[in-house]
Amino acid sequence: MPRWPKSGAPSPREAMALQEAWRARVVCENRFERLERVAGVDVSVVGERARAAICVLSWPALQPLECATATLPVEFPYVPGLLGFREVPAVAAAFAGLAERPDLLIVDGQGRAHPRRFGVATHVGLELDVPSIGCAKTLLVGEHRPVGARRGSRARLVHAGEVVGLALRTREGVREVYVSIGHGVDLATAARIVLASATRYRLPEPIRAAHRAASLA
Repeated sequence: MPRWPKSGAPSPREAMALQEAWRARVVCENRFERLERVAGVDVSVVGERARAAICVLSWPALQPLECATATLPVEFPYVPGLLGFREVPAVAAAFAGLAERPDLLIVDGQGRAHPRRFGVATHVGLELDVPSIGCAKTLLVGEHRPVGARRGSRARLVHAGEVVGLALRTREGVREVYVSIGHGVDLATAARIVLASATRYRLPEPIRAAHRAASLA
C-alpha cells in the first residue's frame, strides 16, 4: 500500500512524485469476485479538520448496512490534484471503524481522470486495497463530446490522447457525472455500477449517504 514517510506529510513536489510512482501499482481490471457490499466515500474539510465517512449499502438493493466516520487534523495543504494526501488519512481511520469490509468503494472524486492518473479515488483504493471507482461532480482534466439527454447516455473523457473516464448521464434533466477507474475495476464496470446505484438522483446512493454523514460536524 502507498505510504509516505513517517517523518511527516510530504511536500507538494514530493507528493506529485509519489503519485507518479504509485500509479504503476494501479489495476485497471475487475478484482472482485462478489458484489454484496458497496460503500460510498466522502470527506468534508472545515478549517483544519477533515471528517471522512464510509457508508456501506447492500447490493443491488442499496439498503443501509453500516456507516463509519472519523475526524482528524489536516496535515497537508489544499493543492488541486493532491487531495488524496489531504483526505486519505481520515478515510483510512473511518475504514478501520467498519465491522465488515466492503467489496467496492465509490469515492466522491476523480480516479484516473487526473493529470497524473492518480486522483483521490485511486489513492483511496490503493491505500485500502479495495476496488474503487471515482465519481466526480466536476471535470478536472480532459474533454468529451456532448452527452445525450437520456439516462445512461455517455461520452468518452479523453486527456492527452488517452481515455481516462466517461461523462455519464445518470438522470434526465441534470448534468452528467464523471466516472473513472479508481483501482481494481474496469471502466465499463465502473459506469454500470454508478448508473445502477444512481436510482433517484444525479449521484449514486452510496455517495449521497456518505455525504450526509461527512457533513454532520
